[in-house]
Amino acid sequence: MNLPLRLLAGALSPAGRRARLSVLIYHRVLDRPDPYRRGDPTVAEFDWQMALLAREFTVLPLADAVARLAAGTLPARAACVTFDDGYRDNLTLAAPVLRRHGVPATFFVATDYLDGGTMWNDSLIGAVAGAPDGTLDLADLDLPRCEITDVASRRACLNTLLPAVKHLEPARRADVVARISERCRMDAPPQLMLTSPELQALHGQGFEIGAHTCSHPILTRQDDATARRELADGRARLGEITGVTPRLFAYPNGKPGDDYDARHVAMARGLGFDAAVCTAWGAARRGDDPFQIPRFTPWDASPLRWHARLAANLSRRDTWPARV
Repeated sequence: MNLPLRLLAGALSPAGRRARLSVLIYHRVLDRPDPYRRGDPTVAEFDWQMALLAREFTVLPLADAVARLAAGTLPARAACVTFDDGYRDNLTLAAPVLRRHGVPATFFVATDYLDGGTMWNDSLIGAVAGAPDGTLDLADLDLPRCEITDVASRRACLNTLLPAVKHLEPARRADVVARISERCRMDAPPQLMLTSPELQALHGQGFEIGAHTCSHPILTRQDDATARRELADGRARLGEITGVTPRLFAYPNGKPGDDYDARHVAMARGLGFDAAVCTAWGAARRGDDPFQIPRFTPWDASPLRWHARLAANLSRRDTWPARV
């Protein structure tokens, strides 16, 4: 136990009406380090993170925590754990660690990628990572040319391509990624996502399943009817698979104002969700909009620095419209 950091976190997030809620966001847990996915922890790293979190914070199910935040009854140093997208390693690697440490978690799943689907970013990473050395000329796709010779140059290429492709219209994005994959000679996309039976197994272990749309679009790039259909249909499909209609929603990509706006907050509320999470940094406070709960995960490799950054995030306040 690090007593100064525990005291700091307790002072910034006391019990009751002045409590603040830390919500962590993950996507994957890896069996070994991957130079192209440096933001995702290995299972060993995730294990010490959850051990530290369980020891130093009071970890609650997200739905309970949001309700208690509104009621002013959160315990001191309250925290939640969430995962986005629906990767298979959430079941095979993350869930055993969570159960071992007694940590509840909510898994937000984009339904179009269940049962053999592949998210566009995974296809793009796999294509560039496995591409032969040489020049990857993408000028005809309105993308820059990449010189690929080693891991560092492949990472630099991905650092350019991923943000450029992210905000394309879904059909255009799929076409661009398919063309890049063909030029990189990638035969089959990686099979990384959950199947429906695996999602049922995850839910059966006591973890909450939340909605994350169908195709993981940038909602601000969709017309209102399409955006609403993404929210409603994704939620309905998850209910069919698990037998329980999701109460919680996560905005794809989740940056307020860029990836979603007030229209989509109203859609989530109107569809009957209890709360929604975004990717603005900070910790939620009583009176904040429960449909724009911020999330943050430290990236530090040492437990001390990881703990310190998580404690410091309690005082951070991003400028997003979080008040009711």
